[in-house]
Amino acid sequence: MVVPVSAAARPRIPAPAPAALAPPTTATLDKAYTANRANAEEASRMAAAHGDRTRAAADHAMAAPSRHFLTFDGRGQGLAVEVLGDLAHADRVAVLVPGSDTTLETYGRFRAGAAALQDHLNSLDHRHGAHGTHGAHGTHGSTSRPHTAVIAWLGYETPGTVSTTVLTTGRAEDAAPPLKRFIRELRGVVGEKAHVSLLCHSYGTVVCGRAARGLDVDDIALVGSPGSGADSVSALRTSARIWAARGADDWIVNVPHVHADLFGTTVGFGADPVSPAFGARVFAAGTGGHSDYFKPGSVSLDNLARIVLGDTSEVTRA
Repeated sequence: MVVPVSAAARPRIPAPAPAALAPPTTATLDKAYTANRANAEEASRMAAAHGDRTRAAADHAMAAPSRHFLTFDGRGQGLAVEVLGDLAHADRVAVLVPGSDTTLETYGRFRAGAAALQDHLNSLDHRHGAHGTHGAHGTHGSTSRPHTAVIAWLGYETPGTVSTTVLTTGRAEDAAPPLKRFIRELRGVVGEKAHVSLLCHSYGTVVCGRAARGLDVDDIALVGSPGSGADSVSALRTSARIWAARGADDWIVNVPHVHADLFGTTVGFGADPVSPAFGARVFAAGTGGHSDYFKPGSVSLDNLARIVLGDTSEVTRA
């Protein structure tokens, strides 16, 4: 396992404060996208002047005219919330929450998974159209074919894989309030009838577990999870359907599913979400490893897309 650790020793990279924007609406999405692209370009210039070519290149890529960010913050590890698809007309929305070592420098890997999901959703839309079983068509269109959007939510400071923070719930507890706030703001854009799915990977499943209580989403999928911080689906205290999957070659299977309070800090994340006792809907993830859940052509990607579309009867179970 190759782990980037150089960032910890690097001097802080200068960047502008994020653009001051009101919560988005369908009417203000383009304004937000334009403001965040401009902020990313300024961050790129500042990083380049600081001598950090890697961050400058990452920021510059995010400033491209084709990119659509609801949030961009180039300070520190960086935060970014990107839309793939037409959010203004979407009635099926997937929000992806990443795990450890996801920063602006490594964001491209996270985005690639979101793009693969959006591409697969589009292919399923064309093949199956109105065959979804969920029944909701949102408030933005009258056609029977669903309109999809995928959101890559790097809305928290992820822990490093080689760090003590990756063993505790601290970062997840910090991340839960902004994730809950984002889902509320998202509902302001897509409406209450849109089908919203939260797809959470690795340490991101701990974030989603902390945010789950009362969260206004239809489905929560936990993939490659070390544990959600809860011992059962009922302990998550959510009305959302809870799904879980683990690839056959995922090293996360070796993580002990325990948790303990040591000196006021919770270490470990509790029950295995794919265990029968947890109570999730366990779906097939194929033979993939820890980074393969959104790999094009994979069983897991197909099942995640079915969950997003509401085609629950088409999801293959493990």
